Amino acid sequence: MKKILSALVLALCCMLVMLPACAEENAVAIVPAAEVAETRAYATLVSDANELIPVYVDEEAEGAIGSLKQAMDDFTIGGTVSGIIKDSGIYALFNGYWKNGVMILISFVLLYLAIVKQFEPLLLMPIAFGMLMTNLPLAGIMDEPIYEIISNPTYHGKAGVPIYNGEMLVGYQYVKQNGGLLYYLYQGVKLGIFPPLIFMGVGAMTDFAPLIANPISLLLGAAAQLGIFAAFLVALLLGFSPAEAGAIGIIGGADGPTAIYVTTKLAPGLLGPIAIAAYSYMALVPVIQPPIMKALTKPEDRKIMMGQLRPVSKTEKIIFPIAVATIVSLMLPSAAPLVGSLMLGNLFKESGVADRLAKTAQNELMNIVTIFLGFTVGATAKADTFLQVETIKIIVLGVAAFGGGTAGGVLLGNLLCRMTHGKINPLIGSAGVSAVPMAARVSQKVGQQENPANFLLMHAMGPNVAGVIGSAVAAGVFISMFG
Repeated sequence: MKKILSALVLALCCMLVMLPACAEENAVAIVPAAEVAETRAYATLVSDANELIPVYVDEEAEGAIGSLKQAMDDFTIGGTVSGIIKDSGIYALFNGYWKNGVMILISFVLLYLAIVKQFEPLLLMPIAFGMLMTNLPLAGIMDEPIYEIISNPTYHGKAGVPIYNGEMLVGYQYVKQNGGLLYYLYQGVKLGIFPPLIFMGVGAMTDFAPLIANPISLLLGAAAQLGIFAAFLVALLLGFSPAEAGAIGIIGGADGPTAIYVTTKLAPGLLGPIAIAAYSYMALVPVIQPPIMKALTKPEDRKIMMGQLRPVSKTEKIIFPIAVATIVSLMLPSAAPLVGSLMLGNLFKESGVADRLAKTAQNELMNIVTIFLGFTVGATAKADTFLQVETIKIIVLGVAAFGGGTAGGVLLGNLLCRMTHGKINPLIGSAGVSAVPMAARVSQKVGQQENPANFLLMHAMGPNVAGVIGSAVAAGVFISMFG
């Protein structure tokens, strides 16, 4: 014990020796944004950078370490212990960070749902853990980098980035403090990189044969997007801006990557609640959909047995992704990143000449991007932005959008059932939301409850994969209108 205490005291002394240096470095003057703007307004262009008056006159004095004797004179055990306690996250939780404590508890609940109840664990687990990490006080895991503009062209041996106001040289920008780990990983979400990569993996795992064999499935997939636009209109009535309403409405597509992609483009401040709502409702597909399906269909219609789908040739499977990517991208360029990535992944799979790429997209790439996407999206759910009345509205609108999408698909399924004189089971319309393949499995399960000999899975996969395309198209519509 004495050795441990001696080592601890020695470590504390070493830290204290460095305190003056740290204090000096942290005392560096920073030009506030308002003053920078004012400076730029009166900046004059100089021909020689050396003519600029340096902000830091004495870099050596700034980096001075101080004496060991001074550090030891200032050392007290009580003061050191008190400082450690006040710098801890536990102390912060009880001094102005109580909302972070609430968010930490919410993250525990989500981790429980992901691990114990297995609600979308592959994404809900990293999302919940990201929420936990970002709300640990003082951890700074999502902190943005801090920049400063000074007049020195070089500082501590590093060249600054020249900042101009038109043709006038204002000063040189330096990184004063780097951002947190997840801040840099989050750029893959912010710049719209991760969601299309997820779509590539989805495409490599998707079989479009049921959709090709039964093109009418496209209509069911389109009808299931009704919830997106219904929630969009309701969100407008509740006071959300058009861009925010579009991001909220896309929850109805039951497609997490699409919801994240649209939100980063239209309403980045709502990313946390929208992502959590989207993935939570995807996990609750077997709970939310059956009551709506049964309420909108008759028992005799749910018993309808559909005929076997025709075989689809390899040529059709290869042409389909190329044709869809071309047509959709020409008609709606803003949807090209999502639809193009989806179809490229599918082309890897169906071409038969790129097995390594198909397997990489399905496995390694998909898994890596899923971890980064979930972890960083969860880290956006900070207490100050998440614990708002708007979050409750988003949660309610999300389930309404999801229910509306299910209802839209089933209602069109009823219409097609009448038009084809009972050849289409309306239950497959509920699979038009793009929760692949859960929604198709729910159609199969509800159908077998009425008729144990009924097999609707392959028929439901048509609207299901059509829903993936439909949600991407809806995302493109919103981005082109409000992005």
